[in-house]
Amino acid sequence: MKKKTDAQATPASTLRLILGDQLNAQHSWFDQPDPEVVYVLMEVRSETDYVLHHAQKILAIFAAMRAFGEHLRESGHRVRYIRLDDPSNRQSLVDNLDALAAHYQAGCIQWQSPDEWRVDQALRQWGEAWAHAHQGATAVVDSEHFLTARNELPRLFEGRKQWLMEHFYRQMRRRFELLLDADGKPEGGQWNFDHDNRKRWPGNPPEPRDWRQPHDHGALWEMLQAQGVRSFGDPQATQLRWPLDRSEALQHLDHFITTVLPHFGDYEDAMSSKAQRLFHSLLSFALNVKMLHPLEVVRRAEEAYREGRAPLAAVEGFIRQIIGWREYVRGIYWSQMPGYEERNALAHRLPLPAWFWTGQTRMNCLRHAIGQSLETAHAHHIQRLMVIGNFALLAGLDPKELHHWYLGIYIDAFEWVELPNTLGMSQWADGGIIATKPYVSSAAYIGRMSDYCQGCAYDPKQKTSSDACPFNALYWDFFLRHQSTFGNNPRMGMAYQQIRKMQAEDVQALQQRAADLRSQLDTL
Repeated sequence: MKKKTDAQATPASTLRLILGDQLNAQHSWFDQPDPEVVYVLMEVRSETDYVLHHAQKILAIFAAMRAFGEHLRESGHRVRYIRLDDPSNRQSLVDNLDALAAHYQAGCIQWQSPDEWRVDQALRQWGEAWAHAHQGATAVVDSEHFLTARNELPRLFEGRKQWLMEHFYRQMRRRFELLLDADGKPEGGQWNFDHDNRKRWPGNPPEPRDWRQPHDHGALWEMLQAQGVRSFGDPQATQLRWPLDRSEALQHLDHFITTVLPHFGDYEDAMSSKAQRLFHSLLSFALNVKMLHPLEVVRRAEEAYREGRAPLAAVEGFIRQIIGWREYVRGIYWSQMPGYEERNALAHRLPLPAWFWTGQTRMNCLRHAIGQSLETAHAHHIQRLMVIGNFALLAGLDPKELHHWYLGIYIDAFEWVELPNTLGMSQWADGGIIATKPYVSSAAYIGRMSDYCQGCAYDPKQKTSSDACPFNALYWDFFLRHQSTFGNNPRMGMAYQQIRKMQAEDVQALQQRAADLRSQLDTL
């Protein structure tokens, strides 16, 4: 019989649970090894199965968890790692904690604050019951990752009718003294350079080569298949290119700052059928599983600006995404949960078309954006918002179904960040808590920011013919269907002015074309 390791055989006074998105090697928990503390990491079906996930997402999280467990062991900590195929695995966080607490005769169970409401509630309820039943103690500590407290947003916006991200972002810039001049004013004389960051990519400068080293996780993939874990997308089991530990994540950060950041701003909204990454950082996975700290990332970007290695507009845009948008949507999430995921302000109910799972559609923009997502588990924010999300909103797809799809397909999607982005920013399902207007466009925007319209089966200049781009009729029909909701919105006045100038027969033709499209979404 195989001899048990010390972490398995010896009693311990304290168990500390580490979740799959809490791989923070710099956490104060790990300052000194303590023989009375066992760190617990577990692969469980309750986490692989609550939505259908992309294969690469499951692979990357499990592989990173395994690497983190080995790092802790090498640093002298006691570790109990439960693999998915471990015969003793009860396939649930709390059921495994029950068994481990009894096994180690532990009197104290600790965990870091989970970032998903679902997990937070499950652990809190279990902890209360366990402590009462066993006269034990539980403790929840901070993850030491975010720059704001999870309940801070309501206080920051107290007395304000609209919780605008820009107001929050400026406070964060001041709090952390980022991109401020000697007088405490914003560098360059303005807070936001978004208007400078909307260029179409002409093909030059070329997209940087994908320097990331692939990881071979064929054995892990075989185990997942043997255990019957369902997934979708291309697993690329031998080509997993996401960082799996802090050392690799720092290499990715270095590459972005030195090679990619100088062009990030100009082309952050651009899309191309000839490039998947363009000048995006690809750091969101490492950030969201906490290999990197947001402040170290933005400080590196600011340093590049100070040293003349990256332009202000690029650096400001990148910093805004992290200390502005990322922290802001987390605050929205915790202020609105539970129940936020059920919101559907526009009463959209249509199911997702089958091609969301295959990418097989004749619309070139969606074929590319969804196809890339299925292949790599990644797409940048404009592909997610203004191609996939734009179509979903115009067509009237069910926002909760879309939320589950986004949550499953993207490598960096964890509910605290994905849910507000999907239901709030993308689908206006929260009724305007985040967005002052819906983010919708016709084919014109996609043609302006990409080459997707070239060679497409549909004509981006036509509105109602059989070969007209579906975005066009759906765009105008969206305003017509929701005129009672948006007719008095000052940010949408121009669209309604144009509708009032249309001939009645033209309006009817647009509505008929849109109805036909919505009735046959699977065939588009």
